[in-house]
Amino acid sequence: MRFLLVALLAGLCAVSAVSVGSEYHHEYNQQRQKEIYRLFKYINQPSYYPDHIEIANTYKFWEHKADYVKPEVVDEFYNYYYYGKYLHRGEIFSVFHKEHLYQAIALFKLFYYANTYESFYHTAVWARNYVNEGMFLYAVSVALVHRPDTYYYALPPIYEVYPYYFYSSEVIQEAQYYKQMYHGADGAHYNDRTIYANYSGYYLNLHPEQALSYFTEDVGVNSFYYYYNLYYPFWMSGEEFNLKYDNRGELFYYMYQQILARYYLERLSNGFGEIDHFNWEVPFETGYYPSLCYPNGLQFPSRPNYAHLYEYFYNYGQKYGYNKYAYSYTFVKDYERRIRDAIDSGYVYTRGGDKVDLFSHEGINILGSLVEGNPDSPYYHYYGAYHVFARHLLGYSFQPLTYRKVYPSALEHFETSMRDPAFYQLYKKLITYFFRYKAQHYKYYTEHDLAFEGVEVKNVEFDRLVTYFDYYFADISSAVYVTPEEFVQDGFKVQVAQHRLNYKPFTYKIYVDSSVDTDAVVKVFLGPKYDEYGRYINLTENWMNFVQFDHFVYKLKSGQNVITRNSREIFNYIHDRTSYYQLYQKAMGVSDDEQRGYYHHTQFWFGFPQRFYLPKGTYGGFPYQFYVYVTKYVQYKNQKSEVPVVGSGYQYVDGYPMGYPFDRPVYYGQVFYDIPNGYFYETKVYHRDADAVNYSQQEYYNKQNYYQHHQHQYKPQHFNKQYNYAKQYYPQGQYYKGQNFDSQYYHY
Repeated sequence: MRFLLVALLAGLCAVSAVSVGSEYHHEYNQQRQKEIYRLFKYINQPSYYPDHIEIANTYKFWEHKADYVKPEVVDEFYNYYYYGKYLHRGEIFSVFHKEHLYQAIALFKLFYYANTYESFYHTAVWARNYVNEGMFLYAVSVALVHRPDTYYYALPPIYEVYPYYFYSSEVIQEAQYYKQMYHGADGAHYNDRTIYANYSGYYLNLHPEQALSYFTEDVGVNSFYYYYNLYYPFWMSGEEFNLKYDNRGELFYYMYQQILARYYLERLSNGFGEIDHFNWEVPFETGYYPSLCYPNGLQFPSRPNYAHLYEYFYNYGQKYGYNKYAYSYTFVKDYERRIRDAIDSGYVYTRGGDKVDLFSHEGINILGSLVEGNPDSPYYHYYGAYHVFARHLLGYSFQPLTYRKVYPSALEHFETSMRDPAFYQLYKKLITYFFRYKAQHYKYYTEHDLAFEGVEVKNVEFDRLVTYFDYYFADISSAVYVTPEEFVQDGFKVQVAQHRLNYKPFTYKIYVDSSVDTDAVVKVFLGPKYDEYGRYINLTENWMNFVQFDHFVYKLKSGQNVITRNSREIFNYIHDRTSYYQLYQKAMGVSDDEQRGYYHHTQFWFGFPQRFYLPKGTYGGFPYQFYVYVTKYVQYKNQKSEVPVVGSGYQYVDGYPMGYPFDRPVYYGQVFYDIPNGYFYETKVYHRDADAVNYSQQEYYNKQNYYQHHQHQYKPQHFNKQYNYAKQYYPQGQYYKGQNFDSQYYHY
């Protein structure tokens, strides 16, 4: 069963999947899309739109209890506001701090339970000017993707709304420099104001793994993780907000297993091996310097190499009193032991002391909710929120004096979590618990389980797979502060250009023979075949490293079938998000239904960036393998809606477990080779520079020779701020079978 990462329908009538009044039947409305975009503009400043100012000054949500499905949510947030308990504007917000989270949930419910869109919008405008900007951004975003009358409206790219969390402090400072130099009519267009951004490691190279920063710090990869956690917040009750049909616990496992597998593929392309295991008692080897700053000027906390994590060293010299985060080491050790005991015993306890069978049909969902620490956990207070304390501990952030003066690490924001190498090591530790559970609970698949009688995959063909880096442009005007006039009139703009991995479009074909006409499910996986030393990895040790590459239903006809798929058709991934200002213009100018639908569904839902279809590879080509598996179509039984909304089950392609047939440990590896409906295909992924992809071999050779004799003419304006990707990502020792970089790079 594959989780669709891109919604397929847009502009449909919204069917309520949550208990917010009666069913909504609203069509896509351009004016509302415009209003939603305006809520996100210059989020660190109050809104200066005249209508926003009027609403903020006159609308008092506590006087309109009748406008909310649950009037008690009004009282809950009003108490924070009236008694001055709420987080003030300008303070740092983190959803991983308990007090911040409680307030954010109260604000979310205020938005979510508004009776009508108009009530929601007035409440949001009021909060936009009075509530902490980070808390507002998070709460209103979660509400927008969950409310039945707003879920199909697009959100602007988070890296343009809050660029502080996606671009280095050097980039932010340069944007502010441009703002001082240009304003008014001179600042209303980009002109030459383009900042060329680097990744961390440009100034400080603390650890060899920073060579992977083009992946870990990619704005698309990090925004994918942010949006996933908007749709499935760890604090959200599945019962109250109707997430139960989405197999929430299984989804938690599968999402992180896929992230780790994809990261491992990228590591191999750069000469690194498996993700390291770590022990809490042993100094943590991998340091991290984020190169990020908060809007208030504070730099993100950094972690030195070989950091001591246990409490005496971690808290030395700090005043922390009864602050429970200071005891994070004790909490994670306790929670780890309880999770292991639950897996080994086969049952978990409820708050009332009852036992719940963990080796049941719903066991994977129970375990997933327990490990995530969401409200669907059988006993949240006993099994705890392991990842919250683990993030605080690994992030090496300091203990706050009060909840208004927290100093979160990169791991304590969804926008920045994947930048830190510790993120992958932490979730490898968590996912290992699921492997332990699966090894004890599930039987190994046999040939009888996997075969599809009458169907045989005869051959698979792929085009040459090539990756390269190219510039991606994003608007970061929100990183500066503007006057009220500039706010309303868009009086200043600045953009950033950053090299990001991309791929050359390709096509692949699957040749299938079938004895009958039948509906089939086609799954394509991408995985490693050799480790970093060129040694073959047996499938029994490799099944967890496969990434689901494609997944679709296909009607096989009797006889020979040729299934052709273009890389643009693969729906497990999404395109680059459209810039905020382009979205705003389209919301106002697009009237044609077909154009509107295309614009909408490319911005809707969440997904891994399409640019990262393939791992980077190497110049000489790094070998990977695809596994194509064709099986009988089984419908997902819990699909409750024809509308792609969270909790409806709409987004499942079939009724198989997520990742099937690699959802269980593999014991009989040869079975996957022997079944006629499965096929392994080995290929290489090649990496070139952008010119090599777009020029013929002879044109590229001539171009490089000419360039070598005229280098002084091609030095870019910001050359001193560019990565030398040839040196950064092609060290001599990283080529499969010893490819020589110097002799081949300029002779494509």
